[in-house]
Amino acid sequence: MLRFKKLTKVESFLFFALLIVLALSVYFGFTDKVYFDTVFAQEDGAIEYGTFFFLLCISILQFIRLFTASKDKKVLWKLGILFFGILFLFGAGEEISWGQRIFGIESGEFFQGNNLQKETNFHNLEVGGVKLNKLIFSQLLTLVMAIYLLIMPFLYQKYKGIKKLVDMFVIPVPQLSHIAAFLINTIFIAILPNLSRKWEVYELFFAVIFLLIFLNPVNKSIYLSESSTKS
Repeated sequence: MLRFKKLTKVESFLFFALLIVLALSVYFGFTDKVYFDTVFAQEDGAIEYGTFFFLLCISILQFIRLFTASKDKKVLWKLGILFFGILFLFGAGEEISWGQRIFGIESGEFFQGNNLQKETNFHNLEVGGVKLNKLIFSQLLTLVMAIYLLIMPFLYQKYKGIKKLVDMFVIPVPQLSHIAAFLINTIFIAILPNLSRKWEVYELFFAVIFLLIFLNPVNKSIYLSESSTKS
């Protein structure tokens, strides 16, 4: 049964940081829309780089686990860890257009002609009149996140077959605190006025909550080495 558990110091700090950012988002979102879009959540600002940092932290965490706890682990375990390591590394790179603006790198011909912002990233591509950001990174991702955060944790607790499958592929199961944080942040972002940069803040919430999930999921034992589980 899912229930709230005592937080570690790291978790407490990250949840507190989320609360501060959420409070500032709501304040500036309702009192100063210009400041919100041009300063608080500006492009290449603290919010965007914060998202990059936390996504990168998840990737690094997975690669550390791959090299420290993979002894005697099955192939599916290693592939699961590797998959999430690469996935979040990709997300981190996309967030800052793979360092293009940081290093002043000009986009290639393909991205110049197909990227809505003329940048070197995939989430702003428009192919055949279809905006990938809307189709894949918004609609499809929202559906996947809803299933992952709101449905899978309860199925994991109820059905042994699903539990076995989830653990086999090393998929971290969200705690109740993670689900609550996701819902609260989603509600507040949704009720904010029509701000062009509010979804950048939501991406930061996404990155922090997922770092919390990967640090301390319900099934944290999936990350332990064979020697640790036997002792």
